[in-house]
Amino acid sequence: MQASQQNHAGEHVEDIEIRGHIIDSLILPKILDCITTGGGSFLIKRIAIGQDRADPSFALVEVRAPSAAVLREILSQVADHGAVPTALNDCQLTPADIDGAFPEGFYSTTNQRTEIRLNGQWIQVADQEMDCGIVVEGAKNSARCIPMTDVRRGMPIVIGHAGVRVFPQERAVERQAFEFMNSPVSTEKPKGVAIRQIAQELSRIRSEGGKSLLVGGPAIIHTGSGDYVCELLRKHYFHVLFAGNALATHDIEQSLFGTSLGVHLECGDLAEAGHEHHLRAINRIRRAGGIKRAVDQGVLKSGIMYECVRQGVDYLLAGSIRDDGPLPDVITDALEAQRQMREKIRDISFCLMIATTLHSIAVGNLLPAWVKVACVDINPSTVIKLNDRGSFQTVGLVTDVEPFLRALVEDLRELEESQPK
Repeated sequence: MQASQQNHAGEHVEDIEIRGHIIDSLILPKILDCITTGGGSFLIKRIAIGQDRADPSFALVEVRAPSAAVLREILSQVADHGAVPTALNDCQLTPADIDGAFPEGFYSTTNQRTEIRLNGQWIQVADQEMDCGIVVEGAKNSARCIPMTDVRRGMPIVIGHAGVRVFPQERAVERQAFEFMNSPVSTEKPKGVAIRQIAQELSRIRSEGGKSLLVGGPAIIHTGSGDYVCELLRKHYFHVLFAGNALATHDIEQSLFGTSLGVHLECGDLAEAGHEHHLRAINRIRRAGGIKRAVDQGVLKSGIMYECVRQGVDYLLAGSIRDDGPLPDVITDALEAQRQMREKIRDISFCLMIATTLHSIAVGNLLPAWVKVACVDINPSTVIKLNDRGSFQTVGLVTDVEPFLRALVEDLRELEESQPK
């Protein structure tokens, strides 16, 4: 960034411009708040407000700060909301000096669309993801987000905020139709309306040839909701499944023994030696050589994992330190699981998260801001944590798994019946 100018009062100043739906998306107020809370002040030099939803707005703002250091910090904060200095500079690149770490002062990415300026041209950053850096590749013709662990010595990494601009996700009309209420999570949301809107989203994406991701926890099985998910998979409403060892294990236990955690779901009675069933289920799948082989051999004849194999639904099972077994399909290397998850979410349009805090947060960290996310959990803190960590596109529904999935399947059946044959 070039040296800032000083005004007659000795303040350091820099002009920034903000474009887009900066009023109804509350982008401009956020930027002005960042300036004042950061120790600076501002002067709105010019503003043009769009007359309707389709018209973008524009603001030219002079940022004032008592020192160059304070000004730099303010500019770095407002850059994440899309504010760009009018004195444009190319981004600064520094080669990584060691494997597995960024150079000091690296630009830390958000989950929002980002561009960098190279040789006087703005280029879009690919593979957008929060909490990464930006590497420039191909003789400075392309750039992408890169996680820290993938950095290799010599890679040109973007340093600082100069020459970087962010395009905040704006409150579009089609997104408002999906947002059930203004707040991201509430126990008082009209659940029927919310579920119908999720059903409409799944139906729309399927009809348009898009892809939806289901992130599921073992409560789907414990609550007796597995059959609903099986129907959604058979009808191709979901194209990718992310889960852990627990969902797959208890789904397979239910298929093989009719229990989940040793409990008969039909009557709630504990089976004789039922506490052994999940281990026996894992052992049987390991002896078969994996879930797909168990299906092919006729060992596994029903359930969510069976339907994934039969319907060609891509699935990824990421392990944890507490897993029993685990199933042979479970990826026990957390970094490898992250890498494979990144590959599988590249063309996802919609993500439904059900009753799994850790997997929901993990996937939320990987998704770009323009992928719509609905999180259903009996615990409101799951959605709150997602929003606190930056997955602000998440809308939440606080309810139990079984009534949600039952209503979702019923709404989708009604939509199917109403569609022309």
